[in-house]
Parts: sequence; C-alpha cells; structure tokens
Amino acid sequence: MKKTLVVVCSVLILAAVVLSACGAKTEKVTVATDATFPPFETVDEATKELTGFDVELMNAIAEKAGMEIEWVNTPFDSVVAGVSECQYDMAIAAITITEERQATMLFSDPYVDAGQIVVVRIDETAIAGKDDLSGKVVAAQLGTTGEIEAQAIEGVEYKPYDTYDLAMLDLINGQVDAVIADKPTADAFVGQYADKLMTVGDPFTEEKYGIAFCKDKADLQAKVNEALGTLVADGTVGGLITKWLAPVVAE
Repeated sequence: MKKTLVVVCSVLILAAVVLSACGAKTEKVTVATDATFPPFETVDEATKELTGFDVELMNAIAEKAGMEIEWVNTPFDSVVAGVSECQYDMAIAAITITEERQATMLFSDPYVDAGQIVVVRIDETAIAGKDDLSGKVVAAQLGTTGEIEAQAIEGVEYKPYDTYDLAMLDLINGQVDAVIADKPTADAFVGQYADKLMTVGDPFTEEKYGIAFCKDKADLQAKVNEALGTLVADGTVGGLITKWLAPVVAE
C-alpha cells in the first residue's frame, strides 16, 4: 500500500511539474522595424536575415526577458502608425522619443543618444551646415525627425523619400542638394559612399532613441525596461555600440 502511494504521489508530482512547465510558455510578441536604416536595422545580403544594432539589441532583450519575436519589416511611417494603432506589440527602428509620439505610444528607457546632421556631396562647397540650406532641395525619409527638421527650415524645398538609401542615391546623382538624417545613419552612408558623400557641421538636435510599445502594453514595457537595464549593466549594450555605432549610451 505504501509503495502504491509513493508511486501515485510521484506520478502526481511529475504531472504537476509537466503542467507547470507547459504553463510557463514563452511570450510571443510582434516587433515592427524598417530594415532600410543602417547601422540600426538592415537586411544581410548574404543571409537575407535582419541585422544591425537594433536587431541584435532586441534579440538580446527577448532572450533575457523570455520572449519570442515575430519580426515585421515595414516602412518607417507604417512602423510608427502601426504601434500607435496597436497593430504591433512594439517596435524598434531608431525611433526618436518625442512628445507627439508619447501621446499615442509608450516608450522604453532611452538606449542611444542621436542628433540630426546634414549630408552633402563630397564636392559641395556652398553648404557647411543647417544654416546654409535655405533655397536648397533637402531630402529626408518619410515619418522621421529628419523630415520634421527639414520642413521646419525656412526657404527649403523639401523632398520626401520612402527610404534613406533612395535619398542618398538621389543626393549622389544631383537630384537633391542635401539630406538630413540621424548622425549614426548619416555616418553609415558616408562610410558606404566615402568618395561621394560627407557630413557637414555638427548635429543640430538632441534626440534619444527608445523602443516603442502599443499603449496597452505597459506590462511588456516594464519587462523590456528590466531586461534593457540588465544588458546596459552587464556591458552587452556597450559591446553592441562598439560593434555597430560610435555614439554613447543614453544616461
């Protein structure tokens, strides 16, 4: 009888452990990004996989927080609109934290400092910075803070683009006079086209990037912030910055 009870108890304990393990499912989240924004997010030509600073950071956060990511690659303006309308749980796409965006979505703690800077052709002599853009054709990507800054400059003829790579190609080909972009992204394109493009002047805005969340996802925001804080403290974020960027982690 005792042996039978021991066996029965053992079976019940094992069943409880199995059920407990089954109940502790990995949370699946949809994460939107725009993979046309190096060095933060792009598509690896060899593997066709998403790669970049934001992608590696988000994957590290997911691992730390016990989440499974379903990536959605979509144009930047759709990234912002989609999170605002809760089509996606969250988004990471070098998204600047602004008061306007905070009205429609939640943000993580900031993870990178950035600012807008002007990109011109390598032989440009008339443009030395933002103050020289009046009367010029200036490009930026739709939905970005670069677009906001370009439209705010008096006398500028603004030309929007779906992606920054198209804007930079038109700059090289003489279709626009300058492009306004986040400095890390501008530096990436200047590195890619070192014999054709250069940045001029200093960054003229102070911006911080954050991970965006659907307004209803405060619990997810807290979980991500906890994981992000751990990754900053253990040096993971610093290592990614060394690998992909030059700016400093936001404090």
